[in-house]
Amino acid sequence: MKINRYIRRAIIGGIISLLFILLGTFLLGKLSGYEAKVLIKNSLSGINTLCNTIALASATILALLLTVLSISSDSKSKLKKDHYKQVLQIAKLDTVVFIASIMSFILLNLPITESDTVPNNWFNYIYYISLAISSILTAGLIVVVLMLYGTIVNIIKIIGLGMSDHPLADIEEDDDLK
Repeated sequence: MKINRYIRRAIIGGIISLLFILLGTFLLGKLSGYEAKVLIKNSLSGINTLCNTIALASATILALLLTVLSISSDSKSKLKKDHYKQVLQIAKLDTVVFIASIMSFILLNLPITESDTVPNNWFNYIYYISLAISSILTAGLIVVVLMLYGTIVNIIKIIGLGMSDHPLADIEEDDDLK
């Protein structure tokens, strides 16, 4: 995957959000197994809602990418292949986020806190893993949205504002000028 400034900016935004979320987790301090079990019970519905929301957002973004492609191909301005590669990168990453959110939802719906066979010290790990999963999913969606924002800005500049000197604008030379 070629990393241009828009993708780099999106990844930095995702990393910053991930660091903020993980910093909040770190500030909670060390938990005992029982405290972690209680926190898992209390936060599970919120994490499930987050997974559902991320899955819905990812599916919506995939559908909206079809609109972006339609606008791109129907415009009188020509776009370079790099534009379509950016859309493809967004679609790939968004699909990964979608699948990961669905799988996380299924995984986090296991009734682990109801089981008497799970040792109490495991709940610490389960709690931090669930926080890490939700943090990574959130950061992934932020990266996708920032990448999509960059692509939309490019389309607006090229098609809407007619910036023919944009790096993604494909300037066709007249046959008479050759």
